[in-house]
Amino acid sequence: MELSVFCDANKDESDSIIEMWIPNLESRGIAVVTSGHMSPQPKGVGYAKNRAVAQSRGKFLCFMDADDVMMPQRVRRQYQAALKFPASIIGCLVKREPEGSTERYTRWINQMTQEQLLTQIYTSHGPTVIMPTWFCARSWFDFIGNFNEGGKGVPEDLLFFYGNILQGGGVHRVDECLLMYRYHQQAATHAVHEDTIWNHRVAFLQEQVLTKWTAFTIWNAGKQGRKLYRSLSPANQKKVTAFCDVDENKIKKGYYTYEESEERPKPRIPIRHFKDSSPPYIVCVKLDMTGGVLEENLHSLNLEEGRDYFHFS
Repeated sequence: MELSVFCDANKDESDSIIEMWIPNLESRGIAVVTSGHMSPQPKGVGYAKNRAVAQSRGKFLCFMDADDVMMPQRVRRQYQAALKFPASIIGCLVKREPEGSTERYTRWINQMTQEQLLTQIYTSHGPTVIMPTWFCARSWFDFIGNFNEGGKGVPEDLLFFYGNILQGGGVHRVDECLLMYRYHQQAATHAVHEDTIWNHRVAFLQEQVLTKWTAFTIWNAGKQGRKLYRSLSPANQKKVTAFCDVDENKIKKGYYTYEESEERPKPRIPIRHFKDSSPPYIVCVKLDMTGGVLEENLHSLNLEEGRDYFHFS
């Protein structure tokens, strides 16, 4: 094993702490390579990760954020999985610290099925296996390409994850808790604006799903469903046959009129009860927020996730 550390203009004592640990690690046969820069400003997460990879020599890469803690068996378990799935990003289950923080998100990370790791890639949560748990073959990393180095505000993990999917890569999770995933307000993920994530998600959804559909229904006639409709290309807007919902007031209204449209007459999209609508669906209702009602409604229609509907919540 080798530990590769890159310090991205850090202003704390990371360098001296790492130096203190080097003799201990090397005495156990773990090589250590460190570098960094002391510029006035950091160059970003993507830049730092790329430098850490470039200076390393291993045939497999195990990514680790500075504020998390991994379990002793993590590398062994994920290495075994990577041998079986060499063209994949390998993740794992996590424990959140402090306990109870981002409860819904943590539950989503840990409870998805292996199939949902590929079907739920369009949700607002981001990659279905979170970046601090990533493990992959170096050859596969090189094939996909480096992380985006746009710096602060760029979702480099999401873009790399999409690149993996576009190249036909797999997503696999070791169903064992191998990482303590720390939550705090200074985490780099909070620097990425919601609109940036939204725009990338919409573009990926259109490219990967909507180009293959001739017509579809948006499940949710409320704020999120209408926002998705307005974000679509004109060609994909024309494929929307209806909105569907369970809210009687929205259904009684009958139509959603796209007021911002330059078309005359302005597009009017029917609003129907979900039982009177037709698949396929893009579901814009947040997961795990309806006490199981959404999931029951989808199940009642005998729909298959990844074929008849995708979550975009």
